[in-house]
Amino acid sequence: MRSRGFRRKSKGVLTKKPRERGLQPLGRLLHEYGEGEKVVVKIDAAVHKGMPHARYQGRVGTVAEKRGRAYVVKMAEGGKMRDLIILPEHIIPFSGQAGA
Repeated sequence: MRSRGFRRKSKGVLTKKPRERGLQPLGRLLHEYGEGEKVVVKIDAAVHKGMPHARYQGRVGTVAEKRGRAYVVKMAEGGKMRDLIILPEHIIPFSGQAGA
């Protein structure tokens, strides 16, 4: 019987390139997001805590609130609105350009 776990089929999506490995820039961790700000889900595979599901990798959502150190990000999926609780390690500001 094969595994059907949370990170199944996500090896390519969550693998870092050799030059991206190591510690993250502090600016990404210390950036404060305000309510209504658009963010891109960019999962850091080295940090397992507060990681959203791999299906949300690269998707754009809106910050609804701050909850402790994490952010609640509202995202449309399949005609429904989802509330994702994501740590700042896994989100970056949305720049409005393709390939963010």
